[in-house]
Amino acid sequence: MKKELIFLGPPACGKGTQTNLLAEYLNFPHIDTGSLLRAEISKETDEGKIAKSFIDKGQLVPPELVGNIISKRLSDNDCNNGYVLDGYPRSLAQAKMLDEINKNIDKEPALFKAIYFDIDTQILLDRIIHRQSCPNCGEIYNKKFKPSKIENICDKCNIPLKTRADDNEEVARARFETYYNETAPLIEFYKNKGVLYKINANGSIEEVWERLLKVINE
Repeated sequence: MKKELIFLGPPACGKGTQTNLLAEYLNFPHIDTGSLLRAEISKETDEGKIAKSFIDKGQLVPPELVGNIISKRLSDNDCNNGYVLDGYPRSLAQAKMLDEINKNIDKEPALFKAIYFDIDTQILLDRIIHRQSCPNCGEIYNKKFKPSKIENICDKCNIPLKTRADDNEEVARARFETYYNETAPLIEFYKNKGVLYKINANGSIEEVWERLLKVINE
């Protein structure tokens, strides 16, 4: 049976890492809205040109346009057996739009799961405010959880690590507030539909991966 998998969770909860691993494990396409929009803009499609006009003005791309792009991507043949959808939906309106998209695309019944990464907020703050990255290779470090061997120096490139200007507690808390106001209601929405699966996202990548596999294989 076709598997349609979406993921919910606050910033820095580890969704990106786990969804990439899962897509490879299942041999499903890993789909995220950011990459889709960049691809449409790069190919200069009609949707891409319209999206770019909003992005260039610092405005949000209209939800109907994002929905059209998502619908077109989920209709591709490589999604016939299933997909891993990351970063969408982000609101109740988008969740309802996704229901309609799947209804129009699915020729046979499909197994839909909304997987919620549940994690302690303080751990998320520590992940963000202690995060560092290499400007050359992109390797990610964390002063508290995954420090470099030499303080502030990349293990691979031997050059100074960078910290993003917005990786601070004030900005992080604002991001969490936005998430809980706009996206957290989806948890209740999918719980009421009987398709919500919660996993404990505290722990190592390997520990969370094992928990995720159990949910996927239920």
